[in-house]
Amino acid sequence: MDISSILGLILGFVFMIISIQMNGRLGLFFDLPSIMITFGGTFASLLVSYPLNKFMNSLKTVRLIFKTQEFNTGNIIQNIIELANIARKEGLLALEEAAQDMEDKFLQKGVLLIVDGTDPELVRNILETELAFIEGRHKEVQDFWGNMASEGPAWGMIGTLIGLIAMLDQLNDPSTIGPSMAVALVTTFYGSVLANFFASPTANKLKVRSDEEILLKEVMIEGLLSIQAGENPRIIEEKLKAFLSPTLRETMGKNNGEGPEAGE
Repeated sequence: MDISSILGLILGFVFMIISIQMNGRLGLFFDLPSIMITFGGTFASLLVSYPLNKFMNSLKTVRLIFKTQEFNTGNIIQNIIELANIARKEGLLALEEAAQDMEDKFLQKGVLLIVDGTDPELVRNILETELAFIEGRHKEVQDFWGNMASEGPAWGMIGTLIGLIAMLDQLNDPSTIGPSMAVALVTTFYGSVLANFFASPTANKLKVRSDEEILLKEVMIEGLLSIQAGENPRIIEEKLKAFLSPTLRETMGKNNGEGPEAGE
C-alpha cells in the first residue's frame, strides 16, 4: 500500500472536518441536491467525453494511487550488467536462457530481439514504438483525471447558479436568503474539493508513476543496445548511471561488488 496516498487523504479529511466544526456545523456542508449536481454532473460530462469502456477503465486506475510500485532503476542496471557479462563470455545466444526467467516483459522482448540477430536500429525502433504507446496510454488516463479536475469546479459553479436562481425567486421572503445562499455555495465547495483534493492529485500521482516507468524502460533500451554492440560491461554501467540521480549513483557504487567480471 502507498502510505503517502492514504495519509494524504486521511489528513485532508481530518483538517477539513476540524475546520468546519470550528467555523460552524458539519450539517451545513451536506446537501443532497448539491452532491447530485456536482458529482453527478461531473461524471455525466466524462461519460459524454469518453467511450464507456475507456471511462470505466480510466476510473479503475484510481486504485493505482494506493498500490506501491517499485521501479528500482539500480536493480535493472545491475541485471543489464549481468546480461552484458554473460554476452561477453558466452555470446549473445546465451542470453536466450536468461530471458526465460525475466518477469519484465519489455526487457524480455528486447533480449529476445537481439538474440534473434535483429538489426540494432530495428530493435531500437520496435522498443521505442512500444514505449511511445505505453506513454500514450498513461497520458490518456492522466488526461481523464485532469478533465475531472476541470469539470468538478465547473459543475460546482452550475450548481451555485441554480441555487442563486432559486434564491432570487424567493426574494419576497428575506429569511430564506441566508440559507439559500449557503446551499448555493456548497456546490462550489464540492466542486473544489473534487478537483483539488481528489482528481488533480490522482492525475499527478499517476504522472509520477508513469515517468518512473518510462525512465526504467529507457534504461533498458540503452542497455540492451549497448550489449548488442558488444560494449564493455563497465562502460555500459557508467553509461546507464547517467540516468540516475547522484544519490542513487553513490548507493549503487557502495552496493556493487568489485569482482573481476565487472571490469573485464
